[in-house]
Amino acid sequence: MARNIGSRYTAHQILGRGSAGTVWLGEGPEGPVAIKLLREDLASDQELVGRFVQERTALLGLDHPHVVAVRDLVVDGNDLALVMDLVRGTDLRTRLDRERRLAPEAAVAIIADVADGLAAAHAAGVVHRDVKPENILLDMEGPLGPGNSHPALLTDFGVAKLIDTPRRTKATKIIGTPDYLAPEIVEGLPPRAAVDIYALATVLYELLAGFTPFGGGHPGAVLRRHVTETVVPLPGIPDELWQLLVQCLAKAPASRLRASELAARLREQLPHLAGIPPLDVDEPDTEPEPQAYDEQQYAPAPEEPRRRGAVPLVPGSSADANRDTHTSMRVPAPDELSGGPRGTARAPRSPGTPRPGSARNKSAAVRKRRLTLGAAALVLLVALGVGGWLALSDDDAGAPAKETGTSAPGTP
Repeated sequence: MARNIGSRYTAHQILGRGSAGTVWLGEGPEGPVAIKLLREDLASDQELVGRFVQERTALLGLDHPHVVAVRDLVVDGNDLALVMDLVRGTDLRTRLDRERRLAPEAAVAIIADVADGLAAAHAAGVVHRDVKPENILLDMEGPLGPGNSHPALLTDFGVAKLIDTPRRTKATKIIGTPDYLAPEIVEGLPPRAAVDIYALATVLYELLAGFTPFGGGHPGAVLRRHVTETVVPLPGIPDELWQLLVQCLAKAPASRLRASELAARLREQLPHLAGIPPLDVDEPDTEPEPQAYDEQQYAPAPEEPRRRGAVPLVPGSSADANRDTHTSMRVPAPDELSGGPRGTARAPRSPGTPRPGSARNKSAAVRKRRLTLGAAALVLLVALGVGGWLALSDDDAGAPAKETGTSAPGTP
């Protein structure tokens, strides 16, 4: 059923739903538009509405071929909406679900487009903060590029920042989708432009491999891997492209490339990728992890299997990251990030070796301590026994002969 959004726009039908709100196909004075209508509880938050108005100039000023332009921001009663260009196509997640992985040439061409869009945003002082396949749209009406790729546009600029108000998310909360969060966000540092580079490199890895480099399992485990683990190499791609990926997935933000540099370097790689088929790699097994978080709060619906790239954060939601963006979860404690008993990093280990922090590992440690204490006690007892024997021997050797009251034969 159609509904009016402000005085200039009409929303006709729902195109998709997310945790932040609903996207509608709408009509405006200049023709068809996409309208992202935020949830009513967000619209009733006066602090958020004020922030929404403050961001208006920055969001309306983003004009780039690879950014979905925001045409208007509507604040009208209970309605809080972003009016955006309508892109006729699909999102990158839908294509990934269909094809699982892309040929390197097409994957790199798509990411180069998005990097161009990010470069324009960062130059304007805008950080996206939630780069992922769901927020990358493919324009099916645009000209085909390298690897027969459709032009890629980044959407949902500003939504994470709008929702991340100081009152709504405290210092112990983080905003975003776990598989694509940069380590500095996990550690509670403020998001800068480098977080978008890390997320975009994660998306490129996913396009090539079919899975994200640190995803799989419980959200707490995913967050910890971003901080503690190194990326697993992908066989079959040129070394120059791999080194580019590794640099943009660096733990230190300063080590990553800027968006403009990444776009240029990726386009340099395109001639060397022509004709290379999609990689033939297997997704690594994800073993059960210790539950450092509230399992009920972050568990997927029972009928939905866990899979990489889609770790639900909304209670009771399905395993679809498109439904679960812009939700908050707590920052892991220091012992979880440093490998303490609650940690969940997948450190390499020999077959049969228990995982650090597991019950089996703890039992082995207890047994080891007991054996060590027992051995020390035994050594101490032996030392005391030998010391006593030596002391007695020294007394016997230095003492005079005792008289017995009798005399030897022949003595007076």
